[in-house]
Amino acid sequence: MIKLKSEEQIEKMRKASEILCQTHLAIRKVLKPGLTTLQLDKFAHDFMIYKNARPAQLNYEGFPYSLCTSVNDEICHGFPSDYVLKEGDLLSVDNVVDYKGGLADSCWSYKIGELSEEKAKLMDVTYESLMRAIEISKPGNRLGDIGATIQEYVESNGFSVVREFTGHGIGDEMHEDPQVLHYGKRGHGQRLVKGMVFTIEPMVNVGRWKAVMDDNNWTARTIDGKTSCQFEHQIVITDDKPEILTDQSKYSLTKEDEEFISNYKL
Repeated sequence: MIKLKSEEQIEKMRKASEILCQTHLAIRKVLKPGLTTLQLDKFAHDFMIYKNARPAQLNYEGFPYSLCTSVNDEICHGFPSDYVLKEGDLLSVDNVVDYKGGLADSCWSYKIGELSEEKAKLMDVTYESLMRAIEISKPGNRLGDIGATIQEYVESNGFSVVREFTGHGIGDEMHEDPQVLHYGKRGHGQRLVKGMVFTIEPMVNVGRWKAVMDDNNWTARTIDGKTSCQFEHQIVITDDKPEILTDQSKYSLTKEDEEFISNYKL
């Protein structure tokens, strides 16, 4: 059942989104070749705790880290590890923040150094597919319109859309109804109404769309070993254009945040 959100609930999610976005802005400050994804996970964990927020992914259904760090052929739910980031890697960082009961969820992809032309195009297409889908997320349109918008744009650029993982409603729980597919047919699915809050998070592959699971039963990677990319925003359906809660451009690091980052020992 889809739960429409009150303004009070949305305001809590706005406050959590500010901390989530500041976490990503902090990640940008430290991300470089030579850093391990486990070091990045600890840094982000400590930053969220410093902001008086809870890393909501940690221990969620047994997930043992505060970030999902998916590199190159990893589609999603990548485990932070001793893997050393190197020039040319494409890294997707997914995190969820709980701040006083408000939840915010976003994934952002980062280039480590200079990317190949193919990876750079993949990043651009994935991001653009997300923004096109958000643009048409208005009352009266349907969930199928979102999926079709993503699929049509991605496939027109020679890439494929992962089917096994979806966007989702979010509010009292991290995952609620509705499921938000990143492929589909226009005019199909649940009609969008004011007060719906959900994520759109296309995962786009260079090669085939199918995924295989690692032995940890969390990490999904491309079946053919080719690169994948993900971007995710959490949005609110309003009377007019959707509100992007996790828009990093709306926020900045505070002086105290900058001091935390400069004093942090990676």
